[in-house]
Amino acid sequence: MTDFSTLPLSPALQPGLDALGYTTLTPVQAQSLPAILDGRDVIAQAPTGSGKTAAFGLGLLQAIDPSLIRVQALVLCPTRELADQVGKQIRKLATGIPNLKLLLLVGGVPLGPQLASLEGHDPHVVVGTPGRVQELARKRALNLGAVRTLVLDEADRMLDMGFFDAIASIIGKTPSRRQTLLFSATYPAGIKQLAADFMRNPQQVKVESLHTDNQI
Repeated sequence: MTDFSTLPLSPALQPGLDALGYTTLTPVQAQSLPAILDGRDVIAQAPTGSGKTAAFGLGLLQAIDPSLIRVQALVLCPTRELADQVGKQIRKLATGIPNLKLLLLVGGVPLGPQLASLEGHDPHVVVGTPGRVQELARKRALNLGAVRTLVLDEADRMLDMGFFDAIASIIGKTPSRRQTLLFSATYPAGIKQLAADFMRNPQQVKVESLHTDNQI
């Protein structure tokens, strides 16, 4: 399997693939996307630049019902900068999905505008940092009760930054029957603990080589 056309993707995702110029699967995409699209939990050990964002981005977008105005996908990232990159790529992948709302909820910026964005109507997708997402959930401004797909991106970095408790708190506000996708460059004890506590029989994928397109 080397081409996106071999996957059972929704036709609504093709415009996004075209906009990004994606035709050939990177190794992490080829190994993880079949399981992701099948609704399975996945642990993928892969470096930055391997194309992991498209892997989980396509998976979470495939599972979204645009007519349901609730947070259906949550992506947690270690830094504001990475969350911004991930949010931009998911927006491009969602080009063919009408009225899809993605909201970036990160620390280091004023809380007010993010609260105001949540007051209008819920986004379909939230990309954020653990501290800010936890804060907004604690204030009951962010409802995670309809999350179908939870992504922990660069999970090892989030644990290195001391976010284990915040992640656990956030996960506790999501449904138990959800898909959890964990992407990490390394596989330390903390990752094993996260998997044991919060994932259901995850498929494990390990990719070491980078793709020449240098996707995030």
